[in-house]
Amino acid sequence: MILAARFSLAFLWLFTAITSAFFAREEGFDILAGGGITGYLADFFLYSGSLLDATIALWLLLGKRLALCYLIQFWVVIVYSLLLTVIDVNFWLHPFGPLTKNIPLLALIYILFSREK
Repeated sequence: MILAARFSLAFLWLFTAITSAFFAREEGFDILAGGGITGYLADFFLYSGSLLDATIALWLLLGKRLALCYLIQFWVVIVYSLLLTVIDVNFWLHPFGPLTKNIPLLALIYILFSREK
């Protein structure tokens, strides 16, 4: 069960990385523009975020030092959530729940982190 949870997290991070970098770039740039981030800085944030997400996915798949990986994931989700909240608080009310889904995601990451300790 724990392995399935870890691999599902890896899938989520990898799929998000690929989607952000290749399939939904314009949506990402629009969101960043809503926070006043445009041009080269928007490129930097979009591709850095995608690289971070892919790195977390690969780290999960490798299975090394997972407690640290879970701790970093926890903070990345919190930072992403705070940034999106500042950019547009209405993401909390979006019908597809791009921010509300982070609450159970944080719970899963915490459970996995606790099992590593």
